[in-house]
Amino acid sequence: MNLPRRRFLSLAVGAAALPAVSRLAAAQTYPTRPVRVIIGYPPGGSADITARLLGQWLSERLGQPFVVESRHGAGTNIATEAVVHAPPDGYTLLLVAPANAINASLYEKLNHNFVRDIAPVAGLIRFPNVIVVNPSVPAKTVPEFIAYAKANPGKLNMASSGAGSTIHVSGELFKMMTGVNMVHVPYRGGAPALTDLISGQVQVMFDNVPTSLEFIRAGKLRPLAVTTAARSHVLPDLPTVADFVPGYEASAWYGVGVPKGTPEAIIDKLNKEINAILADPKAKARFAELGASLIGGSAAEFGQLVVDETEKWAKVVRFSGAKPD
Repeated sequence: MNLPRRRFLSLAVGAAALPAVSRLAAAQTYPTRPVRVIIGYPPGGSADITARLLGQWLSERLGQPFVVESRHGAGTNIATEAVVHAPPDGYTLLLVAPANAINASLYEKLNHNFVRDIAPVAGLIRFPNVIVVNPSVPAKTVPEFIAYAKANPGKLNMASSGAGSTIHVSGELFKMMTGVNMVHVPYRGGAPALTDLISGQVQVMFDNVPTSLEFIRAGKLRPLAVTTAARSHVLPDLPTVADFVPGYEASAWYGVGVPKGTPEAIIDKLNKEINAILADPKAKARFAELGASLIGGSAAEFGQLVVDETEKWAKVVRFSGAKPD
């Protein structure tokens, strides 16, 4: 049966609009079942704590469980690829971290292109690293440390939680910008690196503030400066590296991403809810306890942060010649 042309075109336009309407309806009711939040780190660390806090608050606001799932290994690439290959329906989220930006140049070949395959949702928090030295090191300031390192080239051992970690590349950026020569000593995680730093087996580390804080307060480690552009509210008397090395900045940060192709309406909804959480005094206070500052903002702004960090750390990886463990 032939339909009149006008009615045929009308039906065709209506049919084409159905997917958009159904996607909008899905976004309005989203989520209708549990959502996975995948992290590329073991339980118990700052990534796990951040993801669980976010999951708890999203569950309270959206009425469905947000379940944290740890898939650590391969420098967070296992977790990333799990999300890249997940259905783009908003039910699989990735806790995005600096490793995702660093890995783009650290690994010669990856099965994904992070910027292409993961859609940004929102930035969450940022926290500084801190230059800590064993008390046997005579330097008490960054200028004194630079002078001491230059007077003893290759004699200072710089610990990290592994090649390509933020702790490692923060130190490599410092080496690149100051011209000091320190020997990188990678460990299988931050805990054993800190143990050897405290015992004097290694002399310096660009550690995450939350994990070094108790040892700083106990006098077991001497802090020289924080690595962010601004001072840390948990170490307010400590200067920044940039006070002495203009332009230096390094920090750990977390955000949320989803598989490319996830409906914009769902991304917008998640972005709105995350920003509402970050504006809540309860969340602000809890993240402040971790020594973190808030990021927030639009999905596009978080996407630009990832692009900028990817370009920045590529230069440092090339300078250092770093390879994955």
